[in-house]
Amino acid sequence: ILAGMRPGEIFALRRSVLETSSAEIVRRVYRGKLDTPKTFNSNRLAALGNGLSAWIGQWLEMLPDSRSEAWIFPSEKNTPVRKDNCWRRHFGPRLKAVGLEWANFQVMRRTHSCLMSELDVDPQVRADQMGHSVDVNQNRYTKASLERRVNAVNALEQRLGVM
Repeated sequence: ILAGMRPGEIFALRRSVLETSSAEIVRRVYRGKLDTPKTFNSNRLAALGNGLSAWIGQWLEMLPDSRSEAWIFPSEKNTPVRKDNCWRRHFGPRLKAVGLEWANFQVMRRTHSCLMSELDVDPQVRADQMGHSVDVNQNRYTKASLERRVNAVNALEQRLGVM
Protein backbone atom coordinates (compact mmCIF):
# COMPACT_ATOMS: atom_id res chain seq x y z
CA ILE A 1 0.00 0.00 0.00
CA LEU A 2 2.79 2.45 0.85
CA ALA A 3 4.79 2.34 -2.39
CA GLY A 4 2.15 1.00 -4.81
CA MET A 5 4.51 -1.55 -6.31
CA ARG A 6 3.51 -4.86 -7.86
CA PRO A 7 4.40 -7.93 -5.79
CA GLY A 8 6.66 -9.26 -8.56
CA GLU A 9 8.58 -5.98 -8.49
CA ILE A 10 8.96 -6.11 -4.71
CA PHE A 11 10.17 -9.70 -4.62
CA ALA A 12 12.66 -9.07 -7.46
CA LEU A 13 14.45 -6.30 -5.56
CA ARG A 14 18.17 -6.67 -4.89
CA ARG A 15 20.24 -4.51 -2.58
CA SER A 16 21.90 -2.85 -5.58
CA VAL A 17 18.67 -1.17 -6.72
CA LEU A 18 17.78 0.40 -3.38
CA GLU A 19 18.57 3.97 -2.48
CA THR A 20 17.50 5.86 0.63
CA SER A 21 14.31 7.16 -0.94
CA SER A 22 13.75 4.95 -4.00
CA ALA A 23 13.88 1.52 -5.55
CA GLU A 24 14.88 1.11 -9.18
CA ILE A 25 12.43 -1.25 -10.84
CA VAL A 26 14.41 -3.09 -13.53
CA ARG A 27 13.06 -6.63 -13.14
CA ARG A 28 10.17 -8.61 -11.76
CA VAL A 29 9.46 -12.15 -10.72
CA TYR A 30 6.62 -13.63 -12.74
CA ARG A 31 5.45 -17.19 -12.05
CA GLY A 32 8.74 -17.93 -10.32
CA LYS A 33 10.93 -16.67 -13.17
CA LEU A 34 12.93 -13.45 -13.40
CA ASP A 35 11.54 -11.25 -16.14
CA THR A 36 11.55 -7.68 -17.36
CA PRO A 37 9.04 -5.25 -15.84
CA LYS A 38 5.45 -5.69 -16.99
CA THR A 39 5.23 -2.61 -19.24
CA PHE A 40 7.42 0.17 -20.60
CA ASN A 41 6.18 2.49 -17.81
CA SER A 42 6.97 -0.17 -15.21
CA ASN A 43 10.72 0.45 -15.62
CA ARG A 44 11.07 3.28 -13.12
CA LEU A 45 12.28 4.66 -9.82
CA ALA A 46 9.59 3.96 -7.25
CA ALA A 47 9.65 6.45 -4.40
CA LEU A 48 9.98 5.13 -0.86
CA GLY A 49 8.66 7.22 2.01
CA ASN A 50 10.75 7.96 5.09
CA GLY A 51 8.92 5.40 7.23
CA LEU A 52 9.16 2.64 4.63
CA SER A 53 12.83 3.45 4.04
CA ALA A 54 13.51 3.11 7.77
CA TRP A 55 11.71 -0.26 7.90
CA ILE A 56 13.66 -1.50 4.88
CA GLY A 57 16.90 -0.34 6.50
CA GLN A 58 16.09 -2.35 9.63
CA TRP A 59 15.21 -5.37 7.49
CA LEU A 60 18.50 -5.11 5.57
CA GLU A 61 20.46 -5.09 8.83
CA MET A 62 18.89 -8.45 9.75
CA LEU A 63 19.66 -10.16 6.45
CA PRO A 64 22.74 -12.40 6.46
CA ASP A 65 23.73 -11.62 2.85
CA SER A 66 25.05 -8.07 2.44
CA ARG A 67 26.28 -8.42 -1.16
CA SER A 68 24.84 -5.91 -3.64
CA GLU A 69 23.27 -8.71 -5.69
CA ALA A 70 21.52 -10.21 -2.63
CA TRP A 71 17.74 -10.45 -2.71
CA ILE A 72 15.87 -8.15 -0.35
CA PHE A 73 13.27 -10.86 0.25
CA PRO A 74 15.09 -14.18 -0.23
CA SER A 75 13.50 -17.60 0.04
CA GLU A 76 15.08 -20.45 1.99
CA LYS A 77 16.79 -21.44 -1.28
CA ASN A 78 18.25 -17.93 -1.75
CA THR A 79 15.97 -17.16 -4.67
CA PRO A 80 13.31 -14.44 -4.67
CA VAL A 81 10.46 -15.43 -2.38
CA ARG A 82 7.34 -16.46 -4.29
CA LYS A 83 4.38 -14.17 -3.79
CA ASP A 84 1.95 -17.05 -3.20
CA ASN A 85 4.16 -18.49 -0.45
CA CYS A 86 4.56 -15.09 1.17
CA TRP A 87 0.81 -14.51 1.00
CA ARG A 88 -0.07 -17.92 2.42
CA ARG A 89 2.47 -17.73 5.25
CA HIS A 90 2.37 -14.07 6.24
CA PHE A 91 -0.28 -11.82 4.72
CA GLY A 92 -3.24 -14.20 4.53
CA PRO A 93 -3.36 -15.30 8.17
CA ARG A 94 -3.01 -11.74 9.46
CA LEU A 95 -5.71 -10.41 7.15
CA LYS A 96 -8.04 -13.30 7.98
CA ALA A 97 -7.66 -12.56 11.70
CA VAL A 98 -9.13 -9.08 11.12
CA GLY A 99 -11.81 -10.13 8.64
CA LEU A 100 -10.00 -9.03 5.49
CA GLU A 101 -9.32 -12.46 3.97
CA TRP A 102 -10.80 -11.21 0.68
CA ALA A 103 -7.94 -8.72 0.19
CA ASN A 104 -5.01 -9.50 -2.09
CA PHE A 105 -2.00 -7.74 -3.61
CA GLN A 106 -4.22 -6.19 -6.30
CA VAL A 107 -6.46 -4.70 -3.61
CA MET A 108 -3.37 -3.19 -1.98
CA ARG A 109 -2.27 -1.55 -5.24
CA ARG A 110 -5.73 -0.18 -5.87
CA THR A 111 -5.86 1.06 -2.29
CA HIS A 112 -2.58 2.91 -2.87
CA SER A 113 -4.01 4.58 -5.96
CA CYS A 114 -7.30 5.50 -4.29
CA LEU A 115 -5.70 6.88 -1.14
CA MET A 116 -3.22 8.92 -3.16
CA SER A 117 -6.16 10.33 -5.11
CA GLU A 118 -7.95 11.19 -1.85
CA LEU A 119 -4.81 13.11 -0.86
CA ASP A 120 -5.13 15.02 -4.17
CA VAL A 121 -1.80 13.69 -5.43
CA ASP A 122 -1.37 14.67 -9.07
CA PRO A 123 -2.53 11.87 -11.44
CA GLN A 124 0.83 11.87 -13.26
CA VAL A 125 2.67 11.37 -9.96
CA ARG A 126 0.37 8.47 -9.06
CA ALA A 127 0.84 6.88 -12.47
CA ASP A 128 4.62 7.28 -12.40
CA GLN A 129 4.85 5.79 -8.92
CA MET A 130 2.81 2.73 -9.88
CA GLY A 131 4.34 2.22 -13.33
CA HIS A 132 1.19 3.08 -15.28
CA SER A 133 0.03 5.59 -17.81
CA VAL A 134 -2.27 8.26 -16.38
CA ASP A 135 -5.19 6.70 -18.27
CA VAL A 136 -4.71 3.27 -16.70
CA ASN A 137 -4.18 4.70 -13.24
CA GLN A 138 -7.14 7.03 -13.36
CA ASN A 139 -9.63 4.83 -15.16
CA ARG A 140 -8.78 1.32 -13.91
CA TYR A 141 -7.19 1.72 -10.50
CA THR A 142 -8.59 4.82 -8.85
CA LYS A 143 -12.10 4.89 -7.40
CA ALA A 144 -13.47 7.87 -5.50
CA SER A 145 -14.61 7.21 -1.94
CA LEU A 146 -18.29 7.56 -1.11
CA GLU A 147 -17.42 10.44 1.23
CA ARG A 148 -15.71 12.32 -1.58
CA ARG A 149 -18.67 11.71 -3.93
CA VAL A 150 -21.18 12.88 -1.27
CA ASN A 151 -19.09 16.03 -0.77
CA ALA A 152 -19.11 16.64 -4.54
CA VAL A 153 -22.88 16.24 -4.80
CA ASN A 154 -23.38 18.51 -1.79
CA ALA A 155 -21.12 21.14 -3.38
CA LEU A 156 -23.17 20.95 -6.56
CA GLU A 157 -26.41 21.31 -4.61
CA GLN A 158 -24.99 24.33 -2.81
CA ARG A 159 -23.81 25.90 -6.09
CA LEU A 160 -27.26 25.41 -7.61
CA GLY A 161 -28.95 26.83 -4.52
CA VAL A 162 -30.81 23.59 -3.75
CA MET A 163 -29.73 23.60 -0.13
